[in-house]
Amino acid sequence: MSVSRQERFGADLSPEMKTLAIYLRCGAGTPELAEAAVEGGADMVGLGFPFSDPLADGPVIRRAGERAPDEGMRTAACLEYRAATPRSVEVPLIPMTYASLLEAYGYDRFAESAAEAGATSLIVADLPVDGAPGLRRVQLVAPTSTDERIALAAERTDGWLYLVTVAGTTGVRADLSPALQGLVARARELTDLPLYAGFGISTPEQAAAAAAIADGIVVGSRAVEVAADGPPALRDYVSSLRKAVDSGVAVS
Repeated sequence: MSVSRQERFGADLSPEMKTLAIYLRCGAGTPELAEAAVEGGADMVGLGFPFSDPLADGPVIRRAGERAPDEGMRTAACLEYRAATPRSVEVPLIPMTYASLLEAYGYDRFAESAAEAGATSLIVADLPVDGAPGLRRVQLVAPTSTDERIALAAERTDGWLYLVTVAGTTGVRADLSPALQGLVARARELTDLPLYAGFGISTPEQAAAAAAIADGIVVGSRAVEVAADGPPALRDYVSSLRKAVDSGVAVS
């Protein structure tokens, strides 16, 4: 069952407030990094579960995933790090993974384990909207999605729609995708759910521009790069995004 943004984040949330979501790769430092991201202003944290063939991930996240097995990062360990995240991180923490991992672990078992660990939802990057219909998760749509698929995704998503801004993988890019504005316009004709844009957003300038069009943004590859320098660096980076997003909202 889908819930509204107000239900998920609180009744006092302003509709003009833009959401900032930060993606992190699960690892030994995840609890501290998640705390730093929230201190910097993140409203949501996505926790990437390592997978051997991450089709939607670009080189930065792929390299992080390749190191994960050597660090003991299996599904159960990732869930344990989610459960170990400090209580001060009072924002949604959402596992982000791939269908093959869930098939190996068991869809129902994973959903139950994730909920027990404190996860509030789930993102499965390569699972079609009509796959595993009983699994509560956030749906993704892209510029190549038909209006019919966007409408179906909106009907079945868990609280918000993840807008993939490019027809490609995640990664740091020089410019914001020109396809975002058209995708947002089409989605707004089909749903009043919050629309959060991701893929290819890395700089404060790109964050402000994307947030001026969508209801929020998801930053992944650059956040993973910065997180390698430790929690203080990540906190400062997220703070720069937060300021840019809020500034962009104020002048839009």
